Parts: sequence; C-alpha cells; structure tokens
Amino acid sequence: MKALSWSGRCLIGAMALATCASAGCATTLSRSDARRAQMRALRAYTKSHYAKREYQIPMRDGVKLFTAVYTPKDTSKKYPVILHRRPYAIGPYGEDKYRTPLGPSPEFTKDGFIFVYQDVRGKYMSEGTFVNMRPHIDNKQSTSQIDESSDTYDTIDWVLKNIPNHNGRVGLWGISYPGYYSSAGMIDAHPALKAVSPQAPVADWFFDDFHHHGAFFLPHSFNFMASFDQPRPEPTTEHSERFEHETPDAYQFFLDLGPIKNANERYFHDELTFWNKMMEHPNYDEFWQAQNILPHLNNVAPAVMTVGGWFDAEDLYGALMTYAEIERRNPDVSNIIVMGPWAHGQWSRGDGESLGNIHFGAKTSVFYREEIEFPFFQHHLKDGPDPNLPEAYVFETGVNRWRTFDHWPPRETETQSLYFQPDGGLAFALPPDTENGFDEYVSDPAKPVPFTEAVSTGMTRAYMTDDQRFASRRTDVLTYQTDVLDDGVTLAGPITADLWVSTSGTASDWIVKVIDVFPPDTEDHEDVPRGMHMGGYQMMVRSEVIRGRFRNSYEHPEPFVANEPTNVRLTLQDVLHTFQPGHRIMVQIQSTWFPLVDRNPHDYVDNVFFADEEDFVKATQRVYRTGAHATRLEVGVLPPCDDEVSEGATD
Repeated sequence: MKALSWSGRCLIGAMALATCASAGCATTLSRSDARRAQMRALRAYTKSHYAKREYQIPMRDGVKLFTAVYTPKDTSKKYPVILHRRPYAIGPYGEDKYRTPLGPSPEFTKDGFIFVYQDVRGKYMSEGTFVNMRPHIDNKQSTSQIDESSDTYDTIDWVLKNIPNHNGRVGLWGISYPGYYSSAGMIDAHPALKAVSPQAPVADWFFDDFHHHGAFFLPHSFNFMASFDQPRPEPTTEHSERFEHETPDAYQFFLDLGPIKNANERYFHDELTFWNKMMEHPNYDEFWQAQNILPHLNNVAPAVMTVGGWFDAEDLYGALMTYAEIERRNPDVSNIIVMGPWAHGQWSRGDGESLGNIHFGAKTSVFYREEIEFPFFQHHLKDGPDPNLPEAYVFETGVNRWRTFDHWPPRETETQSLYFQPDGGLAFALPPDTENGFDEYVSDPAKPVPFTEAVSTGMTRAYMTDDQRFASRRTDVLTYQTDVLDDGVTLAGPITADLWVSTSGTASDWIVKVIDVFPPDTEDHEDVPRGMHMGGYQMMVRSEVIRGRFRNSYEHPEPFVANEPTNVRLTLQDVLHTFQPGHRIMVQIQSTWFPLVDRNPHDYVDNVFFADEEDFVKATQRVYRTGAHATRLEVGVLPPCDDEVSEGATD
C-alpha cells in the first residue's frame, strides 16, 4: 500500500473499550467465570448454526491431508472460505465435536463463513512425512515437487470444487507456525485466495524462535522440541507428552544440564530428528538457508495483513521481516502491518490491557479484533465496508496510543546516535577522548546473568517488559543511562548497536538491552502485581543477542583475537516507544543471559553444541567508548506527534 493522507496520525489507545456486558456475560462474574460462560454460549451457538464434516483431501502427489470443514446451516446465501493450516492438531476430532471459536475470533463465527481446518502433511491425522519449515520449491516441474504452497493451492482447489454454497473467495490466516503456513500459501496462490494474514509468522529459524543472530534460545528450543519433535509413525489424534523438568526452576535445571550435548545422553537419546539437526548445524549453512521463506515471497497477489507484537518473545523478527519482504518484492500488492503491545499471539486472546507489570491503558486486543482484523477479512471476502486501514497500524508504547503511518519504518525519523559515556553516562553527543576509555566486567559461565527474576521452566511470555533492576545491580552487567529527560524522546524503527568490544577469551556473546527508567515517584497502576511498585521501574523496551563468532558472517564464524578491540554490529528489532519527560534511557551490556540463551564457553570451539565442560571459562570483557572505538546506538528519532484524536474516536 502506498501513501495515505493520515500519515503519522495518533490515536488514543483508550478508544478500544470493551465490557463483559457487551460480550453477553454478567458483570458480577469473575473474569475467568465470564470467559467460561462466553465459551459455553459460543459452543452452543456454533453447534446450532454449523454442520461439521471431516475429509481426507488428496494433494497432487496422492498424499491425503485430514481436513475439518464447518459450513453454515443457513443455505439461503453464499459464504467465503476461511482456511487455517496447522501442525498442532485441528481437534477435537469427530464430526460431533466442535472447535470454539471458529476462525480468528468470535466475530467470524457469528457472521458466517465456511471454516476449513487442516492438519499439515505428516502431522496428526494427515498422511505423508512432516518436514519442519519445508523448503519452498520455485518453478515446480512435476506433481512430485510439493511444498506448503502447493498443498495450500490443492486444498483450496478441492474445497471450491467439493464444498457447496461458497462465494468463490478464500481467506487464509495463522499465528506462529500456522503463520508460516499462511506466508507459504500466498506464494503463487490459488486465484480464489483474496486475503491472507500471517500473524507472528515463523520466517527464518536462525533469527527467530530458536536462534537470535546465531545465539541459541535454550529453554524455548529444548522444551518445544522435546514434545513437538517426537516421531509419529502413523496418523494419530493423540498429543505428545510435555517434558517433565521435575523442578520449577529453569535456571537450575539448565545449569545442572551442563554442556548442551548432555541433553541427548540424559533425556532425548537421539530420538529427536530435528534437535539432532540443530546440533549438527550451528552455522547459517545450506540447511538453515533452505528453510528461510523470506526469499520466496514473490508473486503475491492476495491482500496481506501481517500482525505482530512488540513484545513477542518468539517471532517478532518474522512479523517485521515478512511485511518488509512482501513490500520490497511485491510493490503493487495491498500490504499492511499491525504491531501492538503484545506477547506471542496475545492479540487473539484476552483483552490486551497489560503484559507482565506493564499496563497499556486500553483493551488493545479487543480493539484489534473488532476494528482491524474482522473488517479486513469482511472487506476482502464479503465486500464489506472498506476500513481504510493504513499501511502501518502500530501501538506506541510509553504513551499508550495507536498511531498510523503510510510507511514503516516512518519516513519522518531522523537517524541519531546515542554514545556511551564515562561513569555510566549515555548521551546524543560524542564522548570525551580519554586514555582509559573502556569499562569492563568478568563474565563467568558458571554464574550466568539470569534473564528474569521469575521462576519458571521456560521462556516467560512477559520477559521482554520485565523490570531490569536485578540485572543493573550485578557486577557482570554494564549500565549506561541518560540524564533525566526534559523532553520526550520517541524512537521508531530498528535500533542498531555499534559495539567496540574485546574479550580475554576467543569466543563471546554480546547482549544489548534498551530500557525505559521510570521516575522514582511513578504511581502504581491498578493492575500492578502485589509487591511490585512502578517507581524506578526499569522496563525493557528492546533487547537482542549476537553470538560474537558471527560478527562478520553467519556462514563462516571466526574467533576473537584475545584483548583486541573489535567491532560488533547488532541490529535490534524495531520499536515505537516514547521515553517521557522525567524518564531516562538506559542501555545494559552483558555476555550471559541464562537460561534464555545457552552459555558461550569463551573458549572458541568449532561447534558450541559439542563443547566440553572444561571449555567454559571466565573472561574479562571490555566495552570501549572513546575515540575511534566509540560504542553507540544508531536510533531513529521521531518528531513529536501533534495530531491526536479525541478519546473514543475511530477515525
């Protein structure tokens, strides 16, 4: 989508208010009771208004995919098709058992669509062999060449030929892994596919989900693959069992695990095919490159709405890069992006008023579902009113309001540099040129920096907004912050850390965290958890890690030269955040982030996943901040927004 007249407009986030009463439940019920009452009512509505049939749909190579189709019982009009393909089971199985809700939200269930759910190839009740992030095949030459794009095409073609009473239009959506299937399905799409919404889509597993710039996200990978990667010798409706840690403390569990190679010996016993592949491919080689869907996002014809969360701990990269690649490769397609203040998939459930300790002042998820998602599909599939959605519909954290832009990142941003200063300072000015222009800390893999204060068995969904005071008080974390801001500072778009660092070892990770420091007299909001206070809160706004061996190439790693100042550039994901007057901007630098990221030995080995215990040694880390070695953040600063819309406005 191209230029719109309302570029940069600000919308107060509180405009999206929804009450329990409007959803048809008693206001005296608790939130959980109200949710259960809603689901019971919706389930009853679904069974009375829809008929369910199950099919085995043949693909072009003869493999049959298990598919459930829900059709409206009212046949007085025709309906569009909404397709959802997933590797996580489309149950409940059986034609007398119904999903609730149907489609992305209850609005779709009640408005009337033909809902199609499908187990992807090789999962649950579908035939064939499952392949993680099945590589896309361009210019297919025979029916034996299949991928997720062709399976989507064949499914749509069969549905249109065999399911009556459709209007000839199809929509496709999915969150996370199903978001990837949505991306694949829009490539060389069936002509009937008119609208696609990849939401938190997996794009490239070397940069989201399991890796970040080559660093391995340990509990997320371990816990997910321990269940998802279990072999499925024949079709089944049964789920694999979750891994039992026998402790609620992931920090201690993974520290006791020791080197990652112990996972197979103690727990997996070489039964997990993809886990073994990950261990064998620590670099961005052909194995990972073949799974990257982004280079194949060509020939996209349907309207696309990519959705993501600013605090999505799994697939933030996927959402931003999917939108950007579609925009670059398909300049004439209707392509928009929606970014809200959400954790992974949070826009599809709950009200979106808060995440962890941070409150957003409005029911942001409800607003998205009712005012953005539903109108998008209604317009393209049912000729509903044009919602005139902007190119970029994004939530500005820090001041809690929706903003719209005709381009993302905003063209209005000015690139500036935040330089590290002596005595832990941070400023939009070059630091003084001093003789000992560096700060240092000792990184000890035996006592790594925790990524959160919470006790859990995995990657907590709210860690990306967590209070960072616990980290800033550690001696193995460097902290830099501005003076108290007299005026607000709005950062928009990507942040790039231009680091000058050294290590006394030959291998190291570098973690960069950008933090909003609240004033000490900040009042607690009404939903603040018991025992937590917002005065002095250090809200993580954006964070990222790079495995230093990949600083020059993700394909060809190289060790550090001990104690030699070295440039490491790290692109953090996009933000839209305002640091308000009275706040400070803080940056933290560290080399361990455990157990979120596996430990880097500090002693270079060819494959970190096969490192021995003796490879894990202490290292002295330096961050330079002077002369030719001035460490800085490149940021996009957005001018103040002076075009606010009154509360309750929708346009």
